[in-house]
Amino acid sequence: MLLKAIREQFRLNNRLYRCLLCEFVATTFLIYVGLCIDAQMFLSKGEKLSAFGHCIGWGLTLTLAVQCAYRCSGAHLNPAVSLFSWSLGTLNSLKYFWFYTIVQVAGAFVGAALCFVLYYDKIEEFDGGIRTVSGPNATAAIFATYPGSHLSTIGAVIDQIFSTAMLCFSLGIITDERNEIPIAAQPPLMGVMLAMLCMGFGLNSGNAMNPARDFGPRLFYFNCCYNNYKWFWIPIFCPFGGALLGSWLYQILIGAQLDISLKKENLEPLHKTEEKISKSSLFTLVNNKKNSEERLAKISVINNLSKPATVFS
Repeated sequence: MLLKAIREQFRLNNRLYRCLLCEFVATTFLIYVGLCIDAQMFLSKGEKLSAFGHCIGWGLTLTLAVQCAYRCSGAHLNPAVSLFSWSLGTLNSLKYFWFYTIVQVAGAFVGAALCFVLYYDKIEEFDGGIRTVSGPNATAAIFATYPGSHLSTIGAVIDQIFSTAMLCFSLGIITDERNEIPIAAQPPLMGVMLAMLCMGFGLNSGNAMNPARDFGPRLFYFNCCYNNYKWFWIPIFCPFGGALLGSWLYQILIGAQLDISLKKENLEPLHKTEEKISKSSLFTLVNNKKNSEERLAKISVINNLSKPATVFS
């Protein structure tokens, strides 16, 4: 009874406010835990956490972050996802996209601040109080993404558009109700999806794919003032183009080909269906032949009965 009373006391009556609060909390959770995973790997130079563990950790973090807000706000946690949701009509108004974006960036800012406080002593020990973007003791990559030394500006733009497109294409697969994936199974699948993308697309620029994930920590860490100006705008703006590309590619190439209402009997493999059709056709052919023979026999009997009687001598 006490728990119920507390919930009723703190429940927000406005639906939009509830969604924005959930987005803020879930994004804070995602960035806080995710950046702590980054910190473990960078500050220990891979001794405490491998690159593989890093990818799995982010996937598990996304699973719980999505589960946190999925039933209320849809758990976008990413302005690029909010934009493609608006373009598909699942987010009712463009102003909601802006509201979602603001609270997502704010959540990412708070998540970065919490990570910095938690690992402050280790960061001080690691970089000696000199906050650098590059070099053996650089700590900026804990909080924001940076391009590899091999990556050109055009390559960075392509990287962010393509990787975010794959993110949103995958989200289309998972959330399309016609694919009949239970709601309870969707957050874990999103976690698997992120781990997969981290393993496959992290080499170039560290898997931003999320303007809030990159911009919020940059605001906290004040990296915009001494960052590579050819880069910092790329993970902020390019994911929007990738999100629209990936989500609409799914809708056109896959979504448009699915039946409006799928039943289990319609989901059999194609060769089984063809086999059934073949057997059905053969059965029909045999039946038609048998029926034709029976009709001919009946006609023959009738003809014989209609003939005049023959007297044999």
